[in-house]
Amino acid sequence: MLEEIKKRLGQLINPASGKSFDSENRWQHVAMEGEKLVAEYNRDGISPAEKRTIEGEIAKALSDLVGIDNIMVKTTSTQSQDVFKALDGQASQPPAAGPTQPAQIKAGHGTIDKKKPVPGVGKIIAIGSGKGGVGKSTFTANLAITLSKQGKKIGVIDADIYGPSLPMIFGKRDEKPRSNSEKKIIPVEAFGIKFMSFGFFINEQDPVIWRGPMLGGVLNQFLFDVDWTGLDYLLIDLPPGTGDIQLSMIQNAHVDGAIVISTPQDIALLDAKKGAEMFKKLNLPIIGMVENMSSFICNHCGTEHHIFGEGGVAKAVEQLDLNFLGKVPLEIELRTGSDKGEPYMTQDRFRDRPVWKAFEEVGHKVDQFFLPALPPEQEKSGFFSKILGLNK
Repeated sequence: MLEEIKKRLGQLINPASGKSFDSENRWQHVAMEGEKLVAEYNRDGISPAEKRTIEGEIAKALSDLVGIDNIMVKTTSTQSQDVFKALDGQASQPPAAGPTQPAQIKAGHGTIDKKKPVPGVGKIIAIGSGKGGVGKSTFTANLAITLSKQGKKIGVIDADIYGPSLPMIFGKRDEKPRSNSEKKIIPVEAFGIKFMSFGFFINEQDPVIWRGPMLGGVLNQFLFDVDWTGLDYLLIDLPPGTGDIQLSMIQNAHVDGAIVISTPQDIALLDAKKGAEMFKKLNLPIIGMVENMSSFICNHCGTEHHIFGEGGVAKAVEQLDLNFLGKVPLEIELRTGSDKGEPYMTQDRFRDRPVWKAFEEVGHKVDQFFLPALPPEQEKSGFFSKILGLNK
């Protein structure tokens, strides 16, 4: 059946050129994965309207062989500039094939697949805020290092396509990811953490002017086309808001839990609550909320100043019936460490400081969230232990 499918797909006509897909060598991957057909083609020079026409022709051509619900069509573009032109209705000629070893971003416009686990990953944790400027990326990087120090294998996806900052925080701004023999992108490593960021694929000065489907395609590639083998936790540093990236992630990947970050003031909590409600409506378990920048501790006198107010997140978790994971205060070194590519939690000299202890507390609570529930006999034993004062 697969040969017949390939034959019919090869006879499809590209509406942009009037030529067959076989003559243009468009198909990059056609395979059956169980009952599902996965077909991927090069969409260079094809506009969104022409792409929709092609997808309709694919469904018509294969309707007697594969159920429509079992057809997943993916598209790739070898040059983002060509995608921009296609989006503007200015089709261009397919570029010549480039080298295969350096990793490339595929600006995909694929259909939404069923949720699936990411190969090689134990648990996936989404970290969101609903609002920008609350220190989420710095928090994510330092939580990753904290969990690593607690014996876990950690990976991080920098999903903030418009403002990728993890290459700077981890001190890897000049890195260029490579791909292995299986065409999987090899994640960059720093301080024992594997991570991937869109910042590796663009110049720092270049703005990213991409639409929702393209953003979802990049995140999908970071989830499923990167070699994440051997991870206990994969943290996803989400962009602000409740838009395309968040929905693409939750619709395509089996995410195990979410952490919501907010600063204490009311204006930040308004958006953080929206982020929490989004996770709830999408049936994503919320591990809890963290109050970031809860206070500033003076380097000279040690006095604690509540610059953004006090106790806002603690009140919010009561209203939303969520867990409170802790408060992370501000220290100058927390900021300078991110700027220098030397994250705070990599510096053992800070071990006795409040920020260090706060991250350790959050790390333990995150890990405990995923501990298996006790069997009934142990729960009963725990009950009697409490009565006898043996369980502290």
